[in-house]
Amino acid sequence: MSCFEYEKQAFADGYSVICGVDEAGRGPLAGPVYAAAVILPPECAIEGLDDSKKISEKKREALFDVIIEKAVAYCVASANVDEIEKFNILNATFIAMRRAVDGLKNRPDLALVDGNRAPSLECDVRTIVKGDSKSASISAASILAKVSRDRYMLELDKKVPQYCFAKHKGYGTKLHYEKIREFGVSEYHRPSFLKTMKW
Repeated sequence: MSCFEYEKQAFADGYSVICGVDEAGRGPLAGPVYAAAVILPPECAIEGLDDSKKISEKKREALFDVIIEKAVAYCVASANVDEIEKFNILNATFIAMRRAVDGLKNRPDLALVDGNRAPSLECDVRTIVKGDSKSASISAASILAKVSRDRYMLELDKKVPQYCFAKHKGYGTKLHYEKIREFGVSEYHRPSFLKTMKW
């Protein structure tokens, strides 16, 4: 299928405003979970669109600007560590997704959402497994969410440089675990993600 096949099908089914939705940061030990919603013009050609995890940081940064320039509408949102701890990571992800869709200047009548679990939205929803490599609008959302979260973690690194967030972005790397053992758990960490950590 081409990267616009799902959008084409949705237009054929009678939908007129279609957004792609994806998240970034469900797995890390620290930081918020981010989500983005993007409405692209029909057949919008953005070379290199793919799952954000499959392309380099430099390429993601370049595509970020192109997506923002070409999108009909976009919104990036997040759910913080307190919300992740209170509602669990899946529900916090859905909160971030709802915020992103609700923040679009154009109200969509259909959201294409990456994965197999759908958030409750004020529009119809279709889930697409591995949608970030199958749908152009989901791929665009994937890149906006990933770049936005990475930028947040770089800023966080300036506040608490001892954790080396700029290097691992909060993911559970060997270095990150070493820093947690050395400096303890910060307010930016997700305690529920550290329950099985061997001290």
